[in-house]
Amino acid sequence: MADRNSSRVREFVFMGFSDHPEMAAILFALFLVNYLITILGNLGILILIRVDASLHTPMYFFLSNLSFLDICYSTTISPRLLTDLLMEKKVITFNECIIQFYFYITFATTECYLLAAMAYDRYMAICSPLTYTITMSHKACVCLVAGSYIAGSVNSMIHTGCLTRLSFCGPNVIDHFFCEGPPLFQLSCSDTSVNLYVMFAFVGFNLVITHLTVLISYSYIAVTILRIRSAEGRHKAFSTCSSHLLAVIILYGSFFFMYLQPSSSTEGKKVASLLYAVVIPMLNPLIYSLRNKEVKSALRRAMNRG
Repeated sequence: MADRNSSRVREFVFMGFSDHPEMAAILFALFLVNYLITILGNLGILILIRVDASLHTPMYFFLSNLSFLDICYSTTISPRLLTDLLMEKKVITFNECIIQFYFYITFATTECYLLAAMAYDRYMAICSPLTYTITMSHKACVCLVAGSYIAGSVNSMIHTGCLTRLSFCGPNVIDHFFCEGPPLFQLSCSDTSVNLYVMFAFVGFNLVITHLTVLISYSYIAVTILRIRSAEGRHKAFSTCSSHLLAVIILYGSFFFMYLQPSSSTEGKKVASLLYAVVIPMLNPLIYSLRNKEVKSALRRAMNRG
């Protein structure tokens, strides 16, 4: 299918950040540091949750899966971005572009559903503590994580299938830094209306469903927190939930800007893409873990054992 649809165009050229070529070295250094922090931070969280028995709870089970997902998500984009910053001509073959597109959609969608599952977990822990251990059993947590990956894979297969039906027979310069739907659609010489409808329908559905789950969960959480008589208890619950909510707002805001606002400027979309593809995977370990007293305690114990 790839050979048939790319009979004229067999490779694409990323424009990247060509408006500022003199910034390539600085951007390379910044993105390299970002990628290293992302990998080390998320890998550290994975190992810490694995070795510390006190963190073997549903909340940290979801967090470990989020860390693994962020490693995969970032690795889909960042290594290629770093390599291209060193190259004068940023070339990617048609098949490589399709592969990157597939995995990017898979991990991005999975992260949305996983964040919704984490919000539901916090809702059960704060609003229904007496039934929490029964409702959020290990089996239930595994099903929620598996469902997130299934949703991501199915969504990715649909979008990738629609992309491979397009013909690319004209310009091959992608005004972006990785293979994403809207910039690719602009290069196609065939009708992309079906792709646009599918994108709006499925991206809209996934964002609305997961976003509503998060909003409803945290609305109930906010009401419950306000009923807590202890100021210390309110502060602890609010501190944990506000961190989670901050990560969700940044991620969903950038997705809405990229996919549901077709009239947005190219530079604005690049910034939005940088947020959810490069910055968010680095911030998640900081937002979800370093502000958490249990993680800090586990880290101190691990350092003392070392």
